[in-house]
Amino acid sequence: MNVFRRFASLSALALLGYIHTSVSAQYSSPSQWPLHDNGLSDTVQWDHFSYKINGKRLFVFSGELHYWRIPVPEVWEDILEKIKAAGFTAFAFYGHWGYHATNNHTLDFETGAHNFAKLFDIARRVGLYVIVRPGPYVNAEANAGGFPLWITTGAYGKLRDDDSRYLAALAPYFSKYSAIVSKYLVTNGGNVFLYQIENEYGEQWVGDARKKVPNVPAGNYMAYLESIARQNGIDIPLIHNDPNMNSKSWSKDFSNGMGNVDVAGVDSYPSCWSCNLDECTGTNGQYVPYQTINYYEYFKETTPTQPSFFPEFQGGSYNPWGGPKGGCPRDIGADFANLFYRNLISQRVTALSLYMMYGGTNWGSFAAPVTATSYDYSAPISENRMIGTKFYETKNLAIFTRIAEGLTITNRLGNSNSYTTNTAVTVSELRNPKTNGAFYVAIHSHSTSNTKEFFKLHVSTSIGNLTIPQQSGEIILNGHQSKILVTDFAFGDEILTYSTAEVLTYSIVDRIPVIILWTGIGESVEFHLKDALEGSVVKYQGSSKIAFRHDSRGVVVSLPSVSGYTVLQFDRGVKVIVADKPTAYLFWAPALSNDPFAPVDQSILVQGPYLVRHVSQDGKTLALKGDITNATTIDVFASQQIESLTWNGKRAVTSRTSYGSLQARIGGTTPKIELPSLNVWRVCDGLPEKFPNYNDSGIAWIEANHLTTPNPTKPDSLPVLYVDDYGFHNGFHLFRGYFNGSATGVDLSVQGGMAFGWSAWLNGEFLGSFLGNSTVGMGNMTLSFANVTLNDTNQNVLLVAQDNTGHDLRAGAVSPRGILRANLVGGAEFSKWKIAGEAGGENPLDPVRAPLNEGGLAAERLGWHLPGFDDSQWESASPSLGFEGAGLRFYRTVVPLNIPEHSDIALAFILNAPASKKIRVQLFVNGYQYGRFNPWVGNEIRFPVPPGVLKYTGDNTIGLSVWAQSEEGAKVGVDLETEYVVESSWSSRFDADYLRPGWTNERLAYG
Repeated sequence: MNVFRRFASLSALALLGYIHTSVSAQYSSPSQWPLHDNGLSDTVQWDHFSYKINGKRLFVFSGELHYWRIPVPEVWEDILEKIKAAGFTAFAFYGHWGYHATNNHTLDFETGAHNFAKLFDIARRVGLYVIVRPGPYVNAEANAGGFPLWITTGAYGKLRDDDSRYLAALAPYFSKYSAIVSKYLVTNGGNVFLYQIENEYGEQWVGDARKKVPNVPAGNYMAYLESIARQNGIDIPLIHNDPNMNSKSWSKDFSNGMGNVDVAGVDSYPSCWSCNLDECTGTNGQYVPYQTINYYEYFKETTPTQPSFFPEFQGGSYNPWGGPKGGCPRDIGADFANLFYRNLISQRVTALSLYMMYGGTNWGSFAAPVTATSYDYSAPISENRMIGTKFYETKNLAIFTRIAEGLTITNRLGNSNSYTTNTAVTVSELRNPKTNGAFYVAIHSHSTSNTKEFFKLHVSTSIGNLTIPQQSGEIILNGHQSKILVTDFAFGDEILTYSTAEVLTYSIVDRIPVIILWTGIGESVEFHLKDALEGSVVKYQGSSKIAFRHDSRGVVVSLPSVSGYTVLQFDRGVKVIVADKPTAYLFWAPALSNDPFAPVDQSILVQGPYLVRHVSQDGKTLALKGDITNATTIDVFASQQIESLTWNGKRAVTSRTSYGSLQARIGGTTPKIELPSLNVWRVCDGLPEKFPNYNDSGIAWIEANHLTTPNPTKPDSLPVLYVDDYGFHNGFHLFRGYFNGSATGVDLSVQGGMAFGWSAWLNGEFLGSFLGNSTVGMGNMTLSFANVTLNDTNQNVLLVAQDNTGHDLRAGAVSPRGILRANLVGGAEFSKWKIAGEAGGENPLDPVRAPLNEGGLAAERLGWHLPGFDDSQWESASPSLGFEGAGLRFYRTVVPLNIPEHSDIALAFILNAPASKKIRVQLFVNGYQYGRFNPWVGNEIRFPVPPGVLKYTGDNTIGLSVWAQSEEGAKVGVDLETEYVVESSWSSRFDADYLRPGWTNERLAYG
């Protein structure tokens, strides 16, 4: 078609805007682009437009979760059901080498949550494809980026490289992980369709990527990982995610270098990746809220024959030590989801995975020094599993992409403000070359703007070139907002010629389509239904008259103001539902099958509940499952054969409405939750090691006598006092140094990661503390002995107690943890050092929670934090009353819970420090370390704990280690609160005793 003829009726300004784009792009058709597979299977294919699975194109809308951050397989089901309900077609997850490998000769893929294969069974049941990202390095703001901590000593050579020592170390893990996953590939009847090699490893080139000078060790490393995956049954496409748009690594379209993957993608975090906005500098330049980025040209250069793909796109931001209490600022919420995810579509992206969809918690020692306990990530599903406006806003787009098949093959024909009557609004035109249907994505011309803009849109349709709305009213961008408006949108056998409201979803009910449109409250809507002869209002919420106008090609409908939802019916039975945003938030489209494509003729439409998880049909009854927060009226658009409804197994009183839906009132009174008080505690001294007469001859203690270290960072004094060199890696560590003779002080350099801290005692008397800093990972102090008593004739014992916050990321993973320098001032020298860490070291006593759950506190080594430990001989005392002086106390209490059935309830512990903030507190729940409260360096006080870790039907052991780092002592308030309560088909009351093993007497040897 001649470009000028096609747009003859458009304004000159619009025409100029169109010509300004690539005219040749309009002729791009699927036949012009090669359809790829990996040569092993054609089950998964791809081309310039999108992925195909079993011959069908898929818009990949995925979200990330980390099973090792939520160590309760029963809870994985809740999260995946929510991801499916949000319209997603897939989810992604990282592996964690360190979680599965406690040492260099042991792998655990069976115990408790280590059995990640359960995810695949849930995915198959709920109907989600899976993207697996095993590592071996994952970053993830995790301790050492997911490396096992035994590899951080330096003994395994250069990490993420072709060093033979490193490759030999990773081979068992990567081989076994690949072999497990291979059983669940789409090529074997499963749901896994993509497998990632390494993570954010943009190392293909030496220097500037444009010069294409190969980094040979990096290429060898990638090729090695790919060969292991293939040898262990991975025959689906291998993918990679570049850390930014500068690296241009591992794409076959960009080079033919060694290590290229089948499909290359890129990561991007256009808003600040941290809740601390001061950290927001780097590859994207200075942080500007709501500033979008041009990805379109990047994909044209690096992956032109592959889908435009984001294996990671920003779902939120992590909260670092020192970040704001409760997480991120407002600019990463629902408006961010609306604006940025539509912007990706405007740039022809057809595959994206949100990082994170559910963040979870950094329990135990999973966190790297950059992050605090929470990994909520401001994700659409919050740390306590609650959903809100960000989830619903994301759902409203994802549920559209699931049914908008035309989006999987489009050309971008234009991107300018000449498409509209308001130059403050820019529009991208995406057009499907097979159907000629189009998607017009509107955004503020300056994406940072939050003004309210009114405009009309110039569109090209099958009935001519139009300016819409044609009758009255205007389209509105209200604040930080974008809209996708369709033309010639096929739903079933019908065509929506255009709409000034967005399409939410549609279903085919008894062979007749029902489509939902949505827009802002009070906004006007106009749409044209092609070839319709007549229409009528069968349900209306509003006060203004709806206008129907017939033309030669169909019916134009104008709604002056949208409120609630209106149902319109046309000849042939077609229904169009027009809803405002809050109403659309609570529209769901559950499928009657577990097909990830969720066929529209096997789905129904439900309005009203907080969440709809599942639907099934039994004869003339439709069984719905989901969540509600209170009594709710539901509207169900389903087959006329359906006569009754059940909700979570209970039959609902059902009636047929005048507009053909089934309506029922469900739910009742929200369950009343009575929580126990936390006011009966027992206490014991938690730092007996500070006294000179303490016996450190047992198996808990290792003599630190190494005079050399494989670590590239060499110590400033000997012996080597790096904990990892002696097989201790997690959390709290103790050092006892012996000397005879006189000294006036000690010069210490201790390294433990950002926000870490340490304290020292000489012969049981307090010397001082490094309190920690959220931006400093090393604490140097010279402590005077002037105010303590030295033994002139006997040994003196210096105790250094160190709280590590994890190993650094990337190359920094090998930065040592422990004492870099320990020199006495005034003449004497240390004669001996001993180190204590987690019980069993690299062979932990607790395989279920291991290996990152415990540190070297006496309480941890002796199992005081575990259910079943006998504290009957301890004194009664409360952490809220506290203690005086510098030291450490461990508090225990046992509290019962009896959470009602048929409900999902989230609980959180609240910690506060009414007196000194120079304290460090660890919270243990049934043996799991589920909170680090460091008010000197952090602001977080709420610590959600999931069901399964908490026992909802019986006794729970709560432990609290309280470390006062000054003579002010410590007082800590502890409360247990309900975060939310919903009636749910997914019950948080379940049997998970296998996840909570108790105390055993083998712990006694580690005192």
